[in-house]
Amino acid sequence: MADDALTDFTRERFTHQGRSHAVLRSGNGPAVVVMAEIPGITPKVARFARRVRDIGCTVVLPDLFGVAGRDPDPSAHGWTGSAMTGLRATARICVSREFTVLAAGRTSPVVTWLRALAAREHERCGGPGVGAVGMCFTGGYALAMATDERLLAPVLCQPSLPLAVTARNRRSLDISPADLRAVQQRCEAGLTVLGLRFRGDRLVPGERFALLRAKLGEAFVAIELDDGAADPDALTPPHSVVTEHLVDEPGEPTRQALDQVLDHLRARLLTSAP
Repeated sequence: MADDALTDFTRERFTHQGRSHAVLRSGNGPAVVVMAEIPGITPKVARFARRVRDIGCTVVLPDLFGVAGRDPDPSAHGWTGSAMTGLRATARICVSREFTVLAAGRTSPVVTWLRALAAREHERCGGPGVGAVGMCFTGGYALAMATDERLLAPVLCQPSLPLAVTARNRRSLDISPADLRAVQQRCEAGLTVLGLRFRGDRLVPGERFALLRAKLGEAFVAIELDDGAADPDALTPPHSVVTEHLVDEPGEPTRQALDQVLDHLRARLLTSAP
């Protein structure tokens, strides 16, 4: 793919409690907040967002790091350009106090801003509530946002924090105990949380999904795919189920996973949808 000009998205800023980020929006209907993976809103993240928009939702993409629309593939900007794209996004995350990377049992400060964004978008777009899709670095944010009762459809795509550098972190989540208790109470009342991973993904160890099952019970619906289902032409090991490693063909396991995500959003946000 090449860089995506994102001309079908509007761009504005949203500020809450002194934090301000650009936000891209497109579509009509109930809002779904799509939080990008590193290195940011890539063309494949934007493609996923358009799929969400096309089911009848307003898709809302916070521009938290990276360069929106830039293709990280070396075919677009060469190997040096690809490396610099990733390094710039990572550097932005490392110096910011908004993101908690290594600590287990903590909710990143940026989640407060994301909850406020979701509340604003619900007021703006209407509908029964809001959806949230987190990816990789932001995967767990969708869970932490679900303390707000307006969040009806959380999706955790390969939630990779805290970084699985220790045995403890492998069986940990990036959410505070108080926030987790609030989500558990919502799950007991009927909330469903969707999670996606490749089974061999070291960034999203099986212990993390086991913990989600233990904490959320039947409310946690896990979609776990064999590594062989990933796009064989991708440059990285199997990780990004609905973006970089998606094989977008009927019958492919990753396409079926994508369809399950879209069905999850439809069922909870588009109550009149067939």
